[in-house]
Amino acid sequence: MMNQSMSDKELAGQPAAYWTGVAYEALIAFTRARQLEKGYTQPQFWLLRNLSVNDISPDGAGMTVAELREAMRSYIRPEDDLEAESAVLEKRGWLRRDAEDRLWLTEEGEQARVDLAGNAPAIRAALHEGIDDGDYVVALRVLGQLIHNAGGTAPS
Repeated sequence: MMNQSMSDKELAGQPAAYWTGVAYEALIAFTRARQLEKGYTQPQFWLLRNLSVNDISPDGAGMTVAELREAMRSYIRPEDDLEAESAVLEKRGWLRRDAEDRLWLTEEGEQARVDLAGNAPAIRAALHEGIDDGDYVVALRVLGQLIHNAGGTAPS
């Protein structure tokens, strides 16, 4: 178990922002490494999701890279190059670009989105190993309250 050398009192005095930052970086790195092992990147998966009427897109309409970047602004990382990532997906036949430079999901891209989404349960299981669902829920409720106390809006 982690932090056995710290007492509960010491842990209670730790800054949440530091711990959440370290957790974020570790979780993103782990997730991205598992996805890369399967032959795709997290931004590629997000592109497919944002263009799918069966996922995030409300109408399946094509979007420019700038529009996609704006749609992903709350979770895209500074190093994510959507132009380069979309070019890879175009070469795979998962996206097509129209004359107005809008990207559209192809049938092959929709099937790839479904297939890639199938990797999520194994990633989640690995990350949640040794964590009781009840403890996980408590942790998220605590984070939600911290967000609220800081003046933010937690997901609902």
